Amino acid sequence: MLVVVLSITVAGGLLARELYRRPDAPQPADGEVIAPPVTTSDASGEKPGPDRVEVTADAANHPQDEAVRSVLQAYFKALNAKDYDAWAETVSDARRAKTPEADWHRNFQSTKDGSIRLYRIEPGAQGSLRALVGFTSTQSLNEAPVDFPHECIRWRLVLPLKFEHGSYRIDTVDGTATEHDVC
Repeated sequence: MLVVVLSITVAGGLLARELYRRPDAPQPADGEVIAPPVTTSDASGEKPGPDRVEVTADAANHPQDEAVRSVLQAYFKALNAKDYDAWAETVSDARRAKTPEADWHRNFQSTKDGSIRLYRIEPGAQGSLRALVGFTSTQSLNEAPVDFPHECIRWRLVLPLKFEHGSYRIDTVDGTATEHDVC
C-alpha cells in the first residue's frame, strides 16, 4: 500500500512540474527581435519614462503577446495624448460606461504614463486574459489617488482583458489588485 501511495505522489509531483513549468526563453529566428530584459528604472532618469510598452521574455512567449501589447500601447498612448475617443477604443463597454468622458478628462488632465512593462499574460475566466503590467505615472497631487497622494507613482497591477468587438480590450479593474510605490 505504501508503494502505491508513494508512486501516486511522485507521479502527481511530476505532472504538476510539467503543468506549471515556465517556458524556456525564446530563441530568436533570423531577423526576429526578442523583447528587452526588464529594468527597474528608466536610464534617462526622466519620469515617467518612455511610453513604449516593453515585454519580458515570459510575456513574449504567450500566443496573444502581440494583441495584448498592441492594446496596451494604444491605451497608454491615448491616455498620454488626452484622447478619450482613442482610449474608449481600448477598453470594454463596461469600463467605458463607468468612466464618462467629462470625468475621464478631469481625472487625467496632468497624468503622463511611461516605463511600461508587460510582465506576464495568463488565461482568465470565459476566454479573457489577465496581463500583469507595471508602469510609472506622474500627475498633479490633486489627480493622485486620495489614499496615496504623490506626484510620481510606480504601479503594478493585473489588467483583465476581455475579447469584445473583435479585439481584446481592457476591462474594469478590481482596485484591490494593485500595488504601488513612490518613485
